[in-house]
Amino acid sequence: MVPRVFPGDADEAASSYLYLSRIALLMEEEEEEDVAELSPDHPALLHAQQPFCQILSGAPFSPDQGPVFPGDRGLNGCGHDKEYSTDMFTAAFFRGVEEATKFLPADTADKPLRSKDSAGGRGRRDRYSSGGGEQEAEAGRASKLATAESAEAGAREMFDEMMLRGFDACSKGMGGLTISMENVPATDNKKVGKRTRTRGKRRAAKVVDLHTLLLHCAKAVIDDRWSADELLKQIKVHASPTGDATQRLAYCFAQGLEARLAGTGSQVYRSLTGDRTPLLEFLKAYQLFMSTCCFRKVAFDFANKAIFDVAIGRSKLHIVDYGLHSGFQWPELLRLLGSRDGGTPEVRITSIDLPQPGFRPANHIAEMGHRLSNCARQFCVPLKFGAVVAQWHTICIDDLNVEPDEVLVVNDLFNFRTLMDESVVIDRSSPRDVVLRAKMKPDVFIQGIINGSYGTFFLSRFREALYYHSAMFDMLDATMPRESRLRLVLERDIFGWVALNAIACEGEDRVERGETYKQWQIRNRRAGLRQLPLNRESVNMVRNIVKNQYHKDFVIEEDQQWLLQGWKGRILLSHSMWVADGASSGW
Repeated sequence: MVPRVFPGDADEAASSYLYLSRIALLMEEEEEEDVAELSPDHPALLHAQQPFCQILSGAPFSPDQGPVFPGDRGLNGCGHDKEYSTDMFTAAFFRGVEEATKFLPADTADKPLRSKDSAGGRGRRDRYSSGGGEQEAEAGRASKLATAESAEAGAREMFDEMMLRGFDACSKGMGGLTISMENVPATDNKKVGKRTRTRGKRRAAKVVDLHTLLLHCAKAVIDDRWSADELLKQIKVHASPTGDATQRLAYCFAQGLEARLAGTGSQVYRSLTGDRTPLLEFLKAYQLFMSTCCFRKVAFDFANKAIFDVAIGRSKLHIVDYGLHSGFQWPELLRLLGSRDGGTPEVRITSIDLPQPGFRPANHIAEMGHRLSNCARQFCVPLKFGAVVAQWHTICIDDLNVEPDEVLVVNDLFNFRTLMDESVVIDRSSPRDVVLRAKMKPDVFIQGIINGSYGTFFLSRFREALYYHSAMFDMLDATMPRESRLRLVLERDIFGWVALNAIACEGEDRVERGETYKQWQIRNRRAGLRQLPLNRESVNMVRNIVKNQYHKDFVIEEDQQWLLQGWKGRILLSHSMWVADGASSGW
């Protein structure tokens, strides 16, 4: 059976962060000699680590039998052999401590934990060697914990506000959220300023076509590594993370090319995956993005209108949503359902996510369910929230506990692009086709895709990624100030992260496998799906939103029953609705 995760108390989830913060602080301040002298394989040390590994992995824990892991459809597709792995325990424990220290001040978060044999052989601190030693230590711990708790409380408060107020929190709450370069540490400002002045002089002497350099460098990566290195050096001279759109794009793509040349694409991608921006800053960046760019707003409204329409006259609604999100799509739908003529339906939302290591996904699911439940209560909508964690192509209708009288909706916004295709799986149906052919029989399948063909051949994939991200970076340059720190967060944590994977990774390590909307149309029809016509009311609604609230260069178009979003004529995102071919409803 597919492992199912249901949210518990969100306060417990948040308290685990703070509890681990305290662990990190106490480990730094007090180093017990008797524990330090134990070997890593000592049974007593392994026993003490068991509950912490349970917390960090999110797996159920019993003191009698140890951690229980999902079976062959769970984490990494393998079971648990009941033998304790020292490497697993050690890695899980210190990964959790590392997560906890992210909430500490910058001057302590990056300090390694010290043993009595490190730091010049320093052993246990003699806290009585000076009169105020203990008081100073206690004051330091209290200050650090207060900072950690304040940061976590601030992030949770902002998350709750964004969930309850929905888009209003994004469009009206940006007054004081743009962080300028004044907030960057002084050393960074000096480096940026010096770099900008130096590059400014060079650019004045010679105008460089960075797009052409990038394309030539990508071609040279294939058959002339020496030339590729030389071209990459030229690109780096003129690229800048704080320059104009083209310079920022070049800086981003140069990192991908450098990683590909060095053969370290997968390692760099994994390091960026683990080294994410603190939640509070990322939420501010998300607000900035939502208030200046229409793409997510249009995607949410198009999907929600389709869901609302298919549920008219029905008393139960079940939404199966692929990809673990922060839940920002659903408050507006819950508001609409709460004010619906004829009564409010019972709503179930099942979030489907891939198994991941660490404790954060389980906590994230719990907190999202808690926030959505609070939101549903505000609108008087009865809501049940659950999650299924498994490889997507292994999920079948039996895993969803669908009730006969429910309206079933399958929703995917931009996540199916990561499913493996026939370029990797050649001896059987690809996971992408298996998911599309799943016998779930929903009343409507709502699909949102990123319009780009990231195929097998590197050079064509690089060119496609370059054109797509050129439009995205140009859009950011037109709608956000260049000195905004939050813009840097978006370019690093969203666009740069995606571009690096498409450029530097191959095989199963390459997650980005986008297709154009015309390619998806052929694939969907081949899977036995029939496309539904666009709703005129929905199209007019999103056109008015974009026209009245966003930059004039955003584009809303239609083609072959797809709703298209773009920037300055280039189509970047596409949306459509499907049912089973030959059926009045259902797959």
